[in-house]
Amino acid sequence: MDQRLAALRRWLAGPLGGPEFSIAAASADASFRRYFRVARADARSFIAMDAPPEHEDSAAFVRVAQLLRAAGVNAPAVHAQDLEQGFLLLTDLGTVTYLDALDDDNADALMRDAIAALIKWQQATRAGMLPPYDEALLRRELALFPEWYVGRHLGRAFGAAQRASWDSLCAALVASALAQPQVYVHRDYMPRNLMLCDPNPGVLDFQDAVIGPVTYDIASLTRDAFRSWDEARVLDWSARYWEGAKRARLPVAADFAEFRRAQEWMGLQRHLKVLGIFARLTYRDGKQKYVADAPRFLGYARAAAERHGALRPLARLLDELHA
Repeated sequence: MDQRLAALRRWLAGPLGGPEFSIAAASADASFRRYFRVARADARSFIAMDAPPEHEDSAAFVRVAQLLRAAGVNAPAVHAQDLEQGFLLLTDLGTVTYLDALDDDNADALMRDAIAALIKWQQATRAGMLPPYDEALLRRELALFPEWYVGRHLGRAFGAAQRASWDSLCAALVASALAQPQVYVHRDYMPRNLMLCDPNPGVLDFQDAVIGPVTYDIASLTRDAFRSWDEARVLDWSARYWEGAKRARLPVAADFAEFRRAQEWMGLQRHLKVLGIFARLTYRDGKQKYVADAPRFLGYARAAAERHGALRPLARLLDELHA
């Protein structure tokens, strides 16, 4: 018996005004959270979130939802909450994600909306409202690559020269990230977490938001985990963001080439982290589907390494690890 689902049903009867509602699975993600679509007899629908408090911090979700909505971004409202049990009742933003909807014909229009929402979010930045994306967190994320992707997925270990090369790369990526101006960072601003709705987009999965590098979220949006785009489109969307950010007086680099370098280096930190996370989801959590997308991130990482001379040792390291 699913005891948490039973407890969620009992709790929902309060904020929904009685037991007359239906509940069905809506989605699950890479964490311990689950989402259910709840429909009342009057046809109104909501999303119920089940986030076991021993694993998930629902208070962070509530706090970031409020910040997003205050910034004018279409995030779900929290209609009811029980943080002790880990239950939230949220606005239903629909069933169609950007990942489902994006195609060659509508991509530019949908990405314009996503970029506009991102700029609103960054403009709302206020110091002290979110945790910092500091050196310790950046390094913890990078450490996932040798532990889970190299060690568990490839069954390899760094040699002494490889470890020295890796340590040098990490130092360069961390220094680049910390040198960037700091703004609100969603940390997973990608098509799977954006909903097709009005106003567009609806934004989900934001509970891990921090204050960090200004290029992080645009790097996430343009180098997606589950859909790749040709380089011309990525460049166009990056330029569109950069121009809009400058108009909004966000602290992006005045020179587009420097902005792109910072964006690519930030993206590389994320690509390496995600490779580690996907391997961890497979070998620790039994979620097999994620590691199938590892080649996409290897491609992203290799392309970035080959475009920037200081990163080329990574291309050699990847060749050695996959030999």
